[in-house]
Amino acid sequence: MAAKVFAISNQKGGTGKTTLTMNFAAGLCQRGRTLVVDADPQGSAAQWAGLAPDESPFPVSVITMAGNLARELNRFREDYQYVVIDCPPTLDSEITPLAMSASDTVLIPVLPSPVDLWASMKLAQTIEQAKLTNPAMQAYLVINQLEPRSALSRAMQQALAEFDLPSLQNWLCRRAIYRTSAIEGNSVFGIGKRGAAAAQEIESIIEEVI
Repeated sequence: MAAKVFAISNQKGGTGKTTLTMNFAAGLCQRGRTLVVDADPQGSAAQWAGLAPDESPFPVSVITMAGNLARELNRFREDYQYVVIDCPPTLDSEITPLAMSASDTVLIPVLPSPVDLWASMKLAQTIEQAKLTNPAMQAYLVINQLEPRSALSRAMQQALAEFDLPSLQNWLCRRAIYRTSAIEGNSVFGIGKRGAAAAQEIESIIEEVI
């Protein structure tokens, strides 16, 4: 059975793209063999995994893209159940459209601010283009860094309604533990009770999209 492929994308930096990639992949690996493809020239996913101690490596294999994305994905589809692509924070590269064209699902982390959401508007056009060759692909906004116990502002709700893409019903709260897990080269699943609440957020997102 071929792998289910997820692309994590946003052309705007600072939205938590790699944070979602690494924790989402760590949750998926509890369900089946999972691979992260670091297609971001900044190499953030690979750096994250590289911070893990030798005695406790990151639970998911991370490879940097070293050639044609479509060819590399075809090479891994039969060996993994899930592949998660960390896309570049730009639409000026051919990598993001290629990743979308090869993915079953695209997740777009956005900050809970209308200004940040509007900055991601061009991504909807890229998704529509990708659907011409991959009509079955699904794309969702994922609200990130929502303040705990805080509801979405009315302005944000209106901005989401204007966006041409659906948003997931589950979101990620602003939690220091996400930064801590990155510094430790770990995921929120791998740091015990400290990460339990964050791990549940990731689990809820996984359940919603698979």
